[in-house]
Order: sequence, then structure tokens, then C-alpha cells
Amino acid sequence: MDKPNTIADRDNGFITFLLVSRLHIVAIAAMGTLTFGWLFTGIQTWTLPVIAAVDWFLVNLVNRVVDLPEDAANDISGTDWVARYKGALLVVSISILAASFVAVQFLEPRIWPLRVAYHLLGFAYNYPLVPLGGGRRIRLKEIYLVKNSASALGFMITVFGYPLVAAGGGVHVGPEYIWTMATFFFFSELSYEVVYDLRDIQGDRRAGVPTFPVMHGIEVTRSIVYGLLAISALALITGYAMAWIDWRAFVMIIGLAVQLAAYQRFRRRGVTASNCIVLTLLGAGLLLAYNAWVWSGLPLDPFAG
Repeated sequence: MDKPNTIADRDNGFITFLLVSRLHIVAIAAMGTLTFGWLFTGIQTWTLPVIAAVDWFLVNLVNRVVDLPEDAANDISGTDWVARYKGALLVVSISILAASFVAVQFLEPRIWPLRVAYHLLGFAYNYPLVPLGGGRRIRLKEIYLVKNSASALGFMITVFGYPLVAAGGGVHVGPEYIWTMATFFFFSELSYEVVYDLRDIQGDRRAGVPTFPVMHGIEVTRSIVYGLLAISALALITGYAMAWIDWRAFVMIIGLAVQLAAYQRFRRRGVTASNCIVLTLLGAGLLLAYNAWVWSGLPLDPFAG
């Protein structure tokens, strides 16, 4: 059965930094931006992936600082270290954010409105900015259904929005292509979010965060994960059958199969923090392999004449 992780806190320098920074999430955001940027424009550039990586690094770092009670309850690695240096981490985050906005104005000025929207979303996710009336405010993550959708929206802004806006008139695919891939990616990413909630059930319950596992239990949440993966796969199947997407896009269904197989293996003993890291790194690794195939010049469509 699924259960919260039991990873002990480690304070061994570089490894702790990697865990605290959630570089696995940073990696999949960067690789996703690189991949979809190429699918939409035919150009592989590292500028946008690096910007997306910086943005996710900053939001995740702030999230670690504000989620200390939940992370402590869930035995998330690096929590003691974050508690010890939380003031310094916030100062570093704000400094990097300010410097990055200046730099991006020279590198990719078209995306600055999207970056503003992304970081405002991140602030509302991490801090109580949403008014409820009576002077009370809550975080987006404390609103049922909104928590997971907000995180998925953040990925859509960086992975899809950045390449599309930066390309301007250089997008060489139609709206059906974009919407098909957006549906695939959105529901696939949501499935990751729900698996992470299985890891965090103990801390979320104590903090009053209404995730699917907290509200509906583990068995129902398992069905939700399967349903999200099915919708994602159906989007690719339908898009390919209707000729809205090509083979190089449809082949991403392999990633869904790998994700499902990995989750099935992990859930037998309970979803842990290390499981979630491995699952995310698998996704990033598959995207890296996909791009390596492109770089190598190997054929992208085995059925092409």
C-alpha cells in the first residue's frame, strides 16, 4: 500500500543541496522546455531551458522554506538544513530572481510577462495571498483541486508558454498540434503531482492541505493516477489518429508507459521521497534521450517514405 516516505534527514553538503533544491524537478522542467521548443519551432536552444530551470529552482527553494512543518512530518530529506538556513535561502532566492529578470530582458525579452505570471503564481502557491473574506487569506495549495492544477499550470507556462512566445512567428505547427500536446502534457504532469501527494499524505493531513489522498484515501487516489495517465495517452492516440500530431510527438506515449510501470513497482511498498525523485528523473532522462536522438540525426519517423 502507498505510505509516506521514511527518508532520514541528511546534512552532508552537496547531497543535501541537491535534495533541497529539488533538482530532479528543475531537470524535467528544463528538458521539457527544450523538447517542446524543438517540436514547435524545429530549433534546439538552451537559453529558454536554462531560464525555466532558474525559475523552478527558485520556486522550489522558497517552497522548501515555507513547507517546513509538512516536510518535517513527512521526513523529507534536508528539512533540518533548510530550517537552519531559511533566512539566508530567502535572501539568495530574491537576489537570484532580481538578477535573472535583468538578464532575461537581454536574452529573451518577449517572455517577461510570462515570467511575472509564473512567479506570481509561485508566490500565491507558497504564501497566503488568496482572500477568503473576513480578513483571512490562504495559499493556493490549501484549496482543493487548485493545488495540483496550479503546479501543472506553472509547468505549462514554462514548458509551453516560454517557447511559443519567444518564437513569435517561428512556430511551425498548427493549433491542433499545440492543443493535443498541451492536453497530453498537462494530465501527465498532474499524475506526477498526485503521486507526490501520496508521498506527502501525513504532512498534508496535519497541515490541513486538501489533497486527493487526504480527502479520498489511497485507493481512490490510485484510480485518479491511472485516470490521468489514461487521458494523457488518449490525447496522443487521438491526435495521431486524426493526423493532428506526427510520429515524433506520438512516440512520447512511451514515457507514459514507463511512468506507469515505475509507479506500479513503487506503490507495492509505498510511495517514498526517493521513489518520487526516481520517477521524475526517469521522465527527465527520457526527454534527454529523445533530444539525443534528435542531435544524432537519426530518423524521426520510421514510417516516412
